[in-house]
Amino acid sequence: MVDSRTPVIVGVGQFTERIDDPDYRGMSAVELATEAVRAALADTGADVTAVAKAIQVFAGLRQFEICTPFASAPLGCSDNYIRSVAQRVGADPARAVLESIGGNGSQKLVTEFAAEIAAGDIEVALILGSENGSTLKTFAGKDDKPDHSETVGGQLDDRGYGFEQYMSEYTAGHGLTGAPVQYGLLDNARRARLGLSVEEYRLKMAELFAPFSKVAAKNPFSSSPVERTVEELVTVTADNRMICDPYPRLMVARDTVNQGAAALLMSVAAARKLGVPEEKWVYLHGHADQREQDLLDREDLSVSYSSKQAVAEALRVADIGIDDVATFDLYSCFPFPVFVVCDDFGLAADDPRGLTLTGGLPYFGGPGNSYSLHGIAETVAAMRDKPGAFGLVGANGGIMSKYSVGVYSTTPVDWTPDRSKELQADIAALPKVPVTRNANGAGVIETYSVRYDWPERTGIIIGRLDADGSRFMAISTDEALVALMSDGDPLGAAITVTAGEDGKNRAVLA
Repeated sequence: MVDSRTPVIVGVGQFTERIDDPDYRGMSAVELATEAVRAALADTGADVTAVAKAIQVFAGLRQFEICTPFASAPLGCSDNYIRSVAQRVGADPARAVLESIGGNGSQKLVTEFAAEIAAGDIEVALILGSENGSTLKTFAGKDDKPDHSETVGGQLDDRGYGFEQYMSEYTAGHGLTGAPVQYGLLDNARRARLGLSVEEYRLKMAELFAPFSKVAAKNPFSSSPVERTVEELVTVTADNRMICDPYPRLMVARDTVNQGAAALLMSVAAARKLGVPEEKWVYLHGHADQREQDLLDREDLSVSYSSKQAVAEALRVADIGIDDVATFDLYSCFPFPVFVVCDDFGLAADDPRGLTLTGGLPYFGGPGNSYSLHGIAETVAAMRDKPGAFGLVGANGGIMSKYSVGVYSTTPVDWTPDRSKELQADIAALPKVPVTRNANGAGVIETYSVRYDWPERTGIIIGRLDADGSRFMAISTDEALVALMSDGDPLGAAITVTAGEDGKNRAVLA
């Protein structure tokens, strides 16, 4: 027997609208989330109307169309995304919460509201998320567009955008305005640490991701159910063009998707009261949340302390080791977030347990901040099929900036708090690299990426000054340097950097 306040996940739901579906209509973020929530309610096996009315908190992930204050939603949107969904399913929660930006948010919210349930503050909570990137792309530039505007009003705890955790005026000015280039810097830093050539590392990335595509090909909720070979992933072609070094297109998160997901949590007492069968209950055995240093402060750009500590702490809380985990779903927007967990916990790319249940962000789909909610849904389903087994979800946000982990199982267990706040002090105490914002003189390339997605191919550099070893950022359109960065190996190359009046440092080959 467990405490009656113990939180359990009792329902999960997913929904995907593919552009090649015969009935594709370009759904809104609200419509996509609504379908997923309806599926989660039905998944409980209880009275859907009664369960919906019992939900006290609706907590949602912020979709890309409302992720910035600098632009409005192209097709319009709800003024209260959360309550728009709640109304459609017959719910009227006391609280509506909109989480800030970050792919870690799905697991973070599950842990947060599971803790509130365990504390007796609430009894039932729903986590939801969706992304309508396919719809936005389909109707871009067209005169005949749907209007997804809604005015529903009502209470909303809007936690803000939070993008200041991922970029600054300095980094954005030097080209760090998208995820591929940001992670390109990290993967190339890891390549430098391992001493691999460009070709060797690209092969390692392809060998990591090819098994992901095999899983996606069999997943009915996948946005791109196509199995890819290592050769397909590693070969640059017109269809697999370079996006930002070191990534061809098929190694990049697929964000133009229409997907939604939801997870319903409640106390054991509420589950019994509402008639949810016990075979539906999945317990959160372990959990942890950690935040990394800001990008340029990190002494070693090739590792992740936040993911290492979060995974280790979640396993400790669950009282298991990595070998006891039966399934994984590791955040996979790019190879780096998967690689660092594998590095720290001795997982191989061909681990027979697999590293994803969905198929990964490049193949299953990368629905913005809500991807890991699909990973949680798949893990809950897998745990029901494997009673007593353990499934681990690793959710990543920003530039490897925030990492949240959950360990799931059907085995009953009382809620156990984690030590995330105490452990965060370990990361806060790490040394920081001095940064020279306006850099002049001789230096070397520490890590780099190349933006093929800009009108002019541009090198993006994190370097070190010869004079004092301080770190700087620079961009380059120097023909010789960009050629080396595109077709050679510029790691450790000597460069000359000059600070411009516009606040941007520019580099040329020394």
